[in-house]
Amino acid sequence: MKKSSKFSPEVRERAVRLVLEHQEEYESPWAAIGSIAGKMGCAAETLRKWVRRTERDSGQGGQRERFGARSAQGIGAGKPRA
Repeated sequence: MKKSSKFSPEVRERAVRLVLEHQEEYESPWAAIGSIAGKMGCAAETLRKWVRRTERDSGQGGQRERFGARSAQGIGAGKPRA
C-alpha cells in the first residue's frame, strides 16, 4: 500500500524547480538541496529523491552529471595507487 504524502504535488514541483533553478548559487548540489529543503519544510533526502525522479521522468539522465557528479570529479585525483 502506498503511503500518502504530506506534501502536495504542487509543493513538490515548486521545491524541485527551486533546486534546479538555483543550484548554481550553491557550493554543491547537496548544499542547494539542504537549503531549499529547510525552507520548504521537508527532509533533504526527500527533496533529493524528488529531484532525481523528476530528472529521470523528464529524460534528463545527463542532468545527474551536471548536478551530482561535480563532487565525484575529485575522486581518485590524488596519487596513483601502487
